[in-house]
Amino acid sequence: VQLVESGGGSVQAGGSLRLSCSASGPTSSSYSMCCVRQAPGKEREGVAGITRYGIPCADSVKGRFTISQDSAKNTVYLQMSSLQPEDTAMYYCAAGVARWPLLLKPDEYNYWGRGTQVTVSS
Repeated sequence: VQLVESGGGSVQAGGSLRLSCSASGPTSSSYSMCCVRQAPGKEREGVAGITRYGIPCADSVKGRFTISQDSAKNTVYLQMSSLQPEDTAMYYCAAGVARWPLLLKPDEYNYWGRGTQVTVSS
């Protein structure tokens, strides 16, 4: 499975960005997709996912980030609104057979994109 992220960039606080993750290669209907971010010096954090169990969302982004999927295009989108400086991180797309209730745990995913940088200035 190959994953390619796009859509990162630099915005001011309060702004919005939409990230895209395109998947190609041998995928499975049992795969979950997750958006994971990592800020410098911090651990990876799963922020939102699309899974057969539902659409989990981290408390840190709930109400501001929305994840969606276009199955025909094998693409997942992460719409990010009301961005804050603490959202600054490298954002990765991940795929794998995640287990309930670990759907936002990065270790549950074994396919990863190279990431796209999101920088939010105050």
